Amino acid sequence: MKFSSTVNVLIGLLLMVTCATAQNGKKTPVDYVNPNLGGIGHLLSATSPNVIMPYGTMRIAPITTPGITDRYLADKIYGFPAGGMSLMPMSGIAETEPSRYASMYDHDLETATPYYYSAILEKYDIKVEYTVSSHAGHYRFTFPAGVAAHILFNVPQTAKIDSTNNAVLSGGSGGGRGRGGYFYAEFSQPVSSSRTLTSVQPVRANARGGAGGQVILADFSPGQNRQIEMRVGISSISLDQARQNLQREIQSWNFDRTRAQARKTWNDALRTIEVKGGSEDQRTIFYTSLYRVLTSVSDVTEDGKYYGSFDQQVHPADGHGFYPIGAGAAMWGNYRSLEPLHLLLDPREQVDLIRSFITLYEKTGTMSAINRGLSGHHVIGVALDAYVKGYRDFDVDKAYEAFKKLQMEDTFLPWRNVPQTSLDRFYLEKGYFPALKKGEKETVEGVHPFERRQAVAVTLETTYDDWCMAEWAKILNKKEDYEYFLKRSHNYENVFDKRIGFMAPKSEDGNWVLDEKEFSPIWSGGQGGREYYTEMNGWTYTFHVQQDVPGLINLMGGREKFVDKLNALFQDQFGGYNNPPEPFRGSGKYLFQALLPDMTGLIGQYAQGNEPSFHIPYLYNYAGAPWMTQRRVRDIMKIWFNAGPLGISGDEDNGEQSSWYAFSAMGFYPVCPGRPVYDIGSPIFDEVKLNLAGGKVFTITARNVSAANKYIQSAMLNGKPLNKPWFEHKDMISGGTMVLDMGPRPNTAWGSAPELQHY
Repeated sequence: MKFSSTVNVLIGLLLMVTCATAQNGKKTPVDYVNPNLGGIGHLLSATSPNVIMPYGTMRIAPITTPGITDRYLADKIYGFPAGGMSLMPMSGIAETEPSRYASMYDHDLETATPYYYSAILEKYDIKVEYTVSSHAGHYRFTFPAGVAAHILFNVPQTAKIDSTNNAVLSGGSGGGRGRGGYFYAEFSQPVSSSRTLTSVQPVRANARGGAGGQVILADFSPGQNRQIEMRVGISSISLDQARQNLQREIQSWNFDRTRAQARKTWNDALRTIEVKGGSEDQRTIFYTSLYRVLTSVSDVTEDGKYYGSFDQQVHPADGHGFYPIGAGAAMWGNYRSLEPLHLLLDPREQVDLIRSFITLYEKTGTMSAINRGLSGHHVIGVALDAYVKGYRDFDVDKAYEAFKKLQMEDTFLPWRNVPQTSLDRFYLEKGYFPALKKGEKETVEGVHPFERRQAVAVTLETTYDDWCMAEWAKILNKKEDYEYFLKRSHNYENVFDKRIGFMAPKSEDGNWVLDEKEFSPIWSGGQGGREYYTEMNGWTYTFHVQQDVPGLINLMGGREKFVDKLNALFQDQFGGYNNPPEPFRGSGKYLFQALLPDMTGLIGQYAQGNEPSFHIPYLYNYAGAPWMTQRRVRDIMKIWFNAGPLGISGDEDNGEQSSWYAFSAMGFYPVCPGRPVYDIGSPIFDEVKLNLAGGKVFTITARNVSAANKYIQSAMLNGKPLNKPWFEHKDMISGGTMVLDMGPRPNTAWGSAPELQHY
């Protein structure tokens, strides 16, 4: 007991020191995070100011005005989620209709951090505060003096206030998609009275609003301190597990202590990467990016077990984290930089993610549910990237079995989880996904009526996966498979139209769908480009060959022509490269954005707002012009990222957009996940320190770096001259240093020799 008391005292002192650090004016990493960054979408989705632990399941953000997707612009709060329910505190006369109980709030009176949020509900003069642990939340409501205090709960039909203990509200149902279908809530003082309002429609402002089924209005008597606290545990397993999660993670009614612990957890996670230099805004964008990355997936294990949505059963976790199917739904984009950054930040998490997908295959016989979003089976590349970088604690043979089934037996169609179609078999036989001819109507059952075939994009995305399969076959010494998939990885050549120099659609008869005069790399493809591409146009997908950049360079006629083509991409604005067809001639941005709403963050036809563009600025490195990579990535970071609500140029996509910035700000990027290589760009910080697994530290120093000094003059890697614009994962992971001397004018000789290219 004496030892336990001593430990508690030491923990308390540590938390006090942590809080004091924030108060004395010296910022820690979490103090730079702005959860409202990106709260206004440039055209599509905005971000949400979530309070959540790294990889946590309790995720809380205000439920704002329905229909206003730009959450930062919504000036009313309708409540706050708490796992499988939501709540809204009120004072004075209790309202029961959402349109009447919603309250104005002011961002200038708001505090939003990853670990703590507070706002004033102006209608009621109530201060709302909350903080979290992994599976629980701690709320504090400060009511005005001398008026009645109420909390309205939107809860499932099964929920109730315990009649023997008016300080407990619990309920819920199974699953909750890994986010806590069950909840167990305790109040700091008993409910003085309550009533169930069966005739009231529960608010469903958005997906964060809880299950909704009935409304319970609870009345409280806050006393002299005017405060009511609520602690709630959540679980996807059971009501009893929700109670255990709460009792384990938030053991007392000390709100400030809960907040301090959450703050410490965040600082520990963010200090995996420490930066010096740069501007205040650049540090804000960087650490906010890491916050988004660290909250992009949730580990749903609870006391060593998890609820499997694939069979609605509870399973032992065998000492590993478990990530539900939804964690892979965005693999179309996430494989590019989000998952490689996860691997640097927390290799164990990434291995557990891969193990989760293998478990899915073992339980269901397929991994097809992981990528039933856009095109490609990119979980294959995510697993390969971990393996070749040395993280191999998963069943490789079982993974290969699942991956081969994806590439040989499952459909390649976007947004479909259907049996293999004639289009898939055509790809396997002919080496490309066929597009419809002009005027031809769709006859293949299974093609999504809105998403269409996306024939060119499907071909290109699949050839990357085929390359990954070839690499897996080589690792496992499967020679026939290696030769087969390696050949398939060159299928991108089948959709490169040498007449026009772009990736273009080809029909089943082997002919190009469009002739030279009809094709436009900007406008061809219809709504969202979906006839031929995926959310983007021919400009973007022409460069979608990460696995064989030298082969693409050869198709385009050599390094000089390849650089010219890259420059044209960054310069072509709505038809300068090729006369636009009617009705787009002279339309500029107006019809362009209506046709291609995902192509935001434009520099010419380069669209930072969507993932297929992300590797393109780094392709200059492969054609002898790394100084142009340095220029382009600096321009993109400066133009299309800022520290405010408009700070992200496109869909955040669950951390992918942020991962691009984090990598690029550090000065390197993984162009081809599955190959343990990073391309060098142009860092914005004086120093970046990566505190890697096993206690290893890799430091990147950029001497004389500034806004103008963006060009690398010379470089040293681990004490030796570095004359190539790339380095290997093994150069970093054992610890070491990379020193870049920066200047205001390009050194066109550095890294430009043909023999320095790594593919």
